[in-house]
Amino acid sequence: MITTKSAMRLALIVLTTASLAACTTKGPPPAAPARQYVEQPAPPPPPPPIAAPRPTGPVPGSIQDFLIHANDRVFFDFDSYTLRPDGASVLDAQAAWLVRYPMVQVRIEGNADERGTREYNFALAARRANSVRDYLVSRGMAGNRIETVSFGKERPINEGSTEEAWAQNRNGHTVITAGAAQ
Repeated sequence: MITTKSAMRLALIVLTTASLAACTTKGPPPAAPARQYVEQPAPPPPPPPIAAPRPTGPVPGSIQDFLIHANDRVFFDFDSYTLRPDGASVLDAQAAWLVRYPMVQVRIEGNADERGTREYNFALAARRANSVRDYLVSRGMAGNRIETVSFGKERPINEGSTEEAWAQNRNGHTVITAGAAQ
């Protein structure tokens, strides 16, 4: 027969064994901590593409480009068709521009002032136009791209009858007739 004291002892042993068994028993593995996602802000959008700068000057190879970079007139002394030094520098610029744009064709217009006969001024203006043409050809421009015309005293750029007006009217005028960019 079991006495109360031995029953208590027995109960204490069972409890201790159960406690120890509970401590040494492996339970299920601990659950992994839940991943917490922190919402990241969206990256900024890429910058817009940089547009190529637009040209601000005249179109290369255009008549306006020619006028800006080469000028279109050379002037002559009274009763002369010999190029002056300032005319030669203008024609050097014209020749360089015209060689760069081989599709361009020109007309050289020879002009004279109002003094002298009509016939004399036509002949003098023709010699001026040919002087300009010859210079351009000597600087590398193909002669078949150049035509010449004499206007004599028929197309003055200054209607005055002063030395200043006459000096402006004694000129060789280079006009682009074909092949220029638009």
